Amino acid sequence: MNNNNNNNNNDNGRRPLYYYYVLALVVLMLLNTHVFPAFFKAKVSELPYNSFIQMMDEGKFGKVEISEKRIAATAKDPDDKKIYVTGRVEDNQLVEKLTKSKVEFSQVIPRESGPLESLFTNWILPIIIFFIIGQLLMRYMSGKGIGGMGNFGKSNAKVYMQAQTGVTFADVAGQDEAKESLVELVDFLHNPGKYSAIGATMPKGALLVGPPGTGKTLLAKAIAGEAKVPFFSISGSEFIEMFVGMGAARVRDLFKEAQKKAPCIVFIDEIDAIGKKRDNGAFGSNDEREQTLNQLLSEMDGFDGSKGVIILAATNRPESLDAALLRPGRFDRRIPVELPDLNGREAILKVHAKDVKMRDDVDLKKIARSTPGASGAELANIINEAALCAVRNKRDKVTNVDLEQAVDIIIAGYQRKSMVISEEEKKNTAYHEIGHALVAASQTHSAPVEKITIIPHTNGSLGYTMQVDEQEKVNYTKEDLFTKIVTFTGGRAAEEVVFNHMTAGASNDIEQATRLARAMVTRFGMTEEFGMMGMETIQNAYLGGDATLTCSETTLAKVDMKVMEIIKEAHVKALAILREHREDLDRLAAYLLEKETITGVEFMAILNNEDPAEAVRRAAEEAESRNAEQRVKDEEKARREAEELAAKQAQWTAAAGMADGALGTEAKDGAAQGAHPTQEKTVAEVDAEMREAIRKAEADPEGAEREARTVEENSRLTDAEFRPADEEKKDV
Repeated sequence: MNNNNNNNNNDNGRRPLYYYYVLALVVLMLLNTHVFPAFFKAKVSELPYNSFIQMMDEGKFGKVEISEKRIAATAKDPDDKKIYVTGRVEDNQLVEKLTKSKVEFSQVIPRESGPLESLFTNWILPIIIFFIIGQLLMRYMSGKGIGGMGNFGKSNAKVYMQAQTGVTFADVAGQDEAKESLVELVDFLHNPGKYSAIGATMPKGALLVGPPGTGKTLLAKAIAGEAKVPFFSISGSEFIEMFVGMGAARVRDLFKEAQKKAPCIVFIDEIDAIGKKRDNGAFGSNDEREQTLNQLLSEMDGFDGSKGVIILAATNRPESLDAALLRPGRFDRRIPVELPDLNGREAILKVHAKDVKMRDDVDLKKIARSTPGASGAELANIINEAALCAVRNKRDKVTNVDLEQAVDIIIAGYQRKSMVISEEEKKNTAYHEIGHALVAASQTHSAPVEKITIIPHTNGSLGYTMQVDEQEKVNYTKEDLFTKIVTFTGGRAAEEVVFNHMTAGASNDIEQATRLARAMVTRFGMTEEFGMMGMETIQNAYLGGDATLTCSETTLAKVDMKVMEIIKEAHVKALAILREHREDLDRLAAYLLEKETITGVEFMAILNNEDPAEAVRRAAEEAESRNAEQRVKDEEKARREAEELAAKQAQWTAAAGMADGALGTEAKDGAAQGAHPTQEKTVAEVDAEMREAIRKAEADPEGAEREARTVEENSRLTDAEFRPADEEKKDV
């Protein structure tokens, strides 16, 4: 079986050479047939024989040349550069006519080439030309980044040694559950003995699953940084090339290199590029992607997981992966890396804010509340946009205003300050947005209004209303969803109440309301007519989700009618609310037209007949008070943790001194080294490790000495393996 594979690889290596030879031949033939004649077409004019004789009789030719199959003539007029050609026919009077017209004429004498010359011209020379062109193309291909023949079968994986990733779990925020699942893998790389002693084996592969931008690649790098082992990183698309068999060869080379550097971590990003489900079609069942997948499955079955080679992969399309790839023994551990919650978003913002100069009163929790559903990458972008806004506004530190502008940019794009809007359109937009806000504020199950603006943005909107839940919500009731639909219809309802007309500005509102109403009917089972009948499934949930209906056409028509009924009911309720609060609607719209952008505090102050300026001042004081209290709590927590850590260090020293009489020096050092943390851990974890290490040392002094010697030898080996090349030269 292996011989067959080798033969196939050799064949694959030769096929491109013939391919380029044939390609060069076809190109030359096409040039000779279509391109080269075009250069001479303007100079050569083909004539019928009678027209040729007529021009000759008129004395228009200066010179005539007769060949075996054709007659060519040049014009007597020096300005006429054409060559006139006609086919030769049997005409016994041709010579007489040429003599009579006093034209210089001659006949081409056929020249017979020798056999060697003919062989060289017709066979050897074309082969040499094809060979040279093929070699030039092959040399060009091998120097490019498409995996030329010089690199055939070589893996493109980037290799990071222990200190090169520069990432630890401390750099990953908002993914506590995922980190907890991965800590066990790190511990296995540190202490494989305790797993093998009990007969346990670590999973060969772990699959990180989640939406784009949630930190899957960052988590993989953090594992390598925590474990201090080599880290191989490659994208799934890098396995697939234009040459058949190259993907499988690269998989073999990747695992071969990983075995050499074990213990290590191999990370395959976007594995769905090579791991898609295989089909049963007659065509494509043996294509390059499936060969690569088969080789990956074979390699994962073939290597020994106890050597410390852990395979990590990331994807945002888990439903498209082949079942054989997910079975136990391969990627049998699935680790969700979901969008962060409120606390997670705040933690992520704090991580990215460390390298940015910010004022002390910056409220990151407020920004976290304003960005539900944002990924880690989007939150990092918000911090960067805020820094850019601060520079743009000539500030030396980022303020809350800059952060709010950054959120505005992420949600709706940049402001279109140059866009000219008529007063009528501006007034219509103001009533539209106030309609949303007023309907939301008048309902029990609605989120508070955070911001209202009628400034046009680059996403196409003329304004928007932002609502922010005070607490993170993940499970919505029927009343919650219906309230959202009523709020969506509030903009159109305000236009009808005030202007008695409709505009296209409600297009996005209608789309969102229809989506929610259809989900209530087909997915959430919130109607009496259909009950808990599921009629819709979501594909690619991490990439936006494509809805697929699983019902008959008759049922689908009934679903449409029910969706229409829900939206109409919501619209009627929105109209009733706005008609009841018509005076509030006018006052709020007038204030928004004056300010163009107002906060939720100003909105509620006007609605409650209060002074908006006083309400804003009071809200700012309350926010500053909360921030000051939080800063005090954070400082107290940091001081307390520092004191606890100092106390634990004193306990380590005292425990080592107590064990001095019963243990040798090497055993005592081994106990201390086992107790001290190798990476950032909680105080409780450090305390537990310290107690366990000393207990083992006291129970088995000889074993502790052996372990201490092993740790020392391993540390020397690790230092030698990861020592920089310059340092080795200095030692020599």
